[in-house]
Amino acid sequence: MAIRNDQGIVLRGYPFGESHRIVVLVSPNSGKIRAVAKGVRKTKSRFGGRLEPFTHVDLVLYEGRNLDTITQVSTISAFGELRNHLDRVLAASTMLEVVDAVVQQDESAHRMFLLLQRGLTVLDREAPHPDLVTSFLLKAAVVIGVGPSFDSCAGCGTKEDLKRFSFAEGGSLCDSCRVPGSYALRDGLIDYLAMVGAAEFHALGEPDESLSREALGVTRRFLEYHLDRRIKSLAMLDA
Repeated sequence: MAIRNDQGIVLRGYPFGESHRIVVLVSPNSGKIRAVAKGVRKTKSRFGGRLEPFTHVDLVLYEGRNLDTITQVSTISAFGELRNHLDRVLAASTMLEVVDAVVQQDESAHRMFLLLQRGLTVLDREAPHPDLVTSFLLKAAVVIGVGPSFDSCAGCGTKEDLKRFSFAEGGSLCDSCRVPGSYALRDGLIDYLAMVGAAEFHALGEPDESLSREALGVTRRFLEYHLDRRIKSLAMLDA
């Protein structure tokens, strides 16, 4: 039993007992944290509002046998402007869902934490770029080690004759390496995906309306294949 300091971005929370809440956060050093915030569902709670999703917080935790208890919390960034716009909230929710799906407890999540922090920062400053979520998903795939290959064959490494794309094989395939289930993407989409995946969030440039939505669809299906789960927030984003 000990007291420790940590920081994290709140991913979600759910009721625990009559007045408590389990808060799930991503920490750069500790990975996924599940901790009890006692009494936060009471109207007079001292820090309930600081533990809402998207909030970047500094924590003091009392380590327990099964769950840590949050004893102090201060806000580093509330991303308050983000919360005032539905399109930003939906984009941010997709980011949180992906991070929640891939980050593990007691494992360093420094790169994924910084990726999420950058994404939320951009959404707090401006309306979401049409390719922002696509860019986030592609970068998240790289962080977890399944980033798709766009400029070379995922099978043999050649950079020529890249006519097919396969979720299972990890990206572009040349005609010699084509496998059942691979398919052809329309002209320009591979290059567009490569550009979106490489660009910083704040420098995505002018979107191509003819390719942007299709790029998100391919990226979504690629990541869902490798996560073996649906990204539910994207259904709301599509709607």
